Amino acid sequence: MNYLEDKEKKLNNLIDRLSILSSSYSQSTNNAEKIKIEKNQLEGEKKELENKHTKLLREHKYLKNKIIKLQEEANKKTEKEEQFSQEIEDLNQETEELVEEIEKWQT
Repeated sequence: MNYLEDKEKKLNNLIDRLSILSSSYSQSTNNAEKIKIEKNQLEGEKKELENKHTKLLREHKYLKNKIIKLQEEANKKTEKEEQFSQEIEDLNQETEELVEEIEKWQT
């Protein structure tokens, strides 16, 4: 936003200088009026850009939070899958031990 503020200050300074020049050389006020109209247009564009910038910042914050939540959910699912895999391995190991015990008793 500093860039826009600098531009606005420079434009205001230029308008002031032109106003002084126009009055000192007795130029018509049409140029000064045109400059004022252009200044008003630029200020309107500036406000519109600032509003868009604010809206984009809000959207960026929303999307950033959404990404963080999705990453947390993905991490939780990964942890659950790893836990489930570990439990299956434990059950397989217990099953193998039981089969070995049964085979011992049968012989």
